[in-house]
Amino acid sequence: MNLLRLIEFLRRNQKTVIRVCLVLLVLLVIADAVPALVDKHHAHTKPEHLPGFWAAFGFLACVLIVYVSKAFGHAGIMTREDYYDE
Repeated sequence: MNLLRLIEFLRRNQKTVIRVCLVLLVLLVIADAVPALVDKHHAHTKPEHLPGFWAAFGFLACVLIVYVSKAFGHAGIMTREDYYDE
């Protein structure tokens, strides 16, 4: 039941949770920009030297996966609701 209370707490304080997560993300990107904290000497490509590159890359990849999945769904994977009733 502890998990249920945690979920209810997070739902009640949703705006605060979102703000805290955004602040943590910004702090991580800032930490990534500090050369003393993250060694980018062995980066393989030029974009990897940019602060927050992998965060932006991951976010865009997730967005792309969602849109491609929706396109597949609407292209024929999805079917009408009464498909199995016949």
